[in-house]
Amino acid sequence: MQQKEKILQIPTEYIFNIFGKFDENIKIIEKVFNTEIINRGEDIKIIGETDNVNKTERVFKELINLAKKEETISTQNIEYIISLVMENKEEEYSKIHSDFICMTVQGKQIKSKTLGQKKYVDMMRNNTVVFGVGPAGTGKTYLAMAMAITALKNNEVNRIILTRPAIEAGEKLGFLPGDLQSKVDPYLRPLYDALYEIMGAEAFLKNMEKGIIEVAPLAYMRGRTLDNSFIVLDEAQNTTPEQMKMFLTRIGFGSKAVITGDITQVDLPFGKKSGLTEALKVLKNIEGIGISLLSKKDVVRHPLVQKIIHAYEKYENKK
Repeated sequence: MQQKEKILQIPTEYIFNIFGKFDENIKIIEKVFNTEIINRGEDIKIIGETDNVNKTERVFKELINLAKKEETISTQNIEYIISLVMENKEEEYSKIHSDFICMTVQGKQIKSKTLGQKKYVDMMRNNTVVFGVGPAGTGKTYLAMAMAITALKNNEVNRIILTRPAIEAGEKLGFLPGDLQSKVDPYLRPLYDALYEIMGAEAFLKNMEKGIIEVAPLAYMRGRTLDNSFIVLDEAQNTTPEQMKMFLTRIGFGSKAVITGDITQVDLPFGKKSGLTEALKVLKNIEGIGISLLSKKDVVRHPLVQKIIHAYEKYENKK
């Protein structure tokens, strides 16, 4: 195969961000494309087979654009840009980072990080009911929380209601001590964690006291009509078909509902059908309902999480 050399110029102030600690980002790019990358000041020399050098150059162009926006470049960014270059979709990457949702209490911007997440966020903006379905780490619940808080701040809704079924994940918790709130809190802890990070504990508790934010088990939704609310149903794979129908028929005027879940992690008793799986079939062609299917490519946790999900998929397919 024909060898090629290409020289790129990268402003000095972007070098460390793009290369990463101990050149960890560059090592990933070199390994994937089997190229050699040599840094000489602002000049970057790429050596390798023609097609691989061209792809490496395209990765660098996206990284330079990212560095110009003062984004801290992680190995997750590197691996995701590489995957987009492989699919000739890297030009769409700029759309992701211009899509600001809200700011956390620590001043961190919450944005979509993948094309799948961007589509999911757009669906939440444009539909009354949205199903966000995908593996762990794809930001389903976190982005739904961010959108709910943004809607509340913009006076689009009067309150946020967060709920999830009280199903134990493969273990028996027994009789928990304390009052009713203490008993259900362990099931709702992931929702509290996301709210604390985005809003801060003080603002969250203040809004809880006023009834502006309500966090409750799914069973508490029966018999209610929820108007002018942003409602998030988390861990929806653990609802029964009856519970899912009950939840969906609670939605009132001026409300939005986001239903999140991972259909590969159902904790219902053996033989029980998942309400989420059924709802995806029943409601797939209804206007005003969006279904966003996130994949392992949209995982934004530690890079190892993607590999774990892929390994389990392969194992389950073999079975």
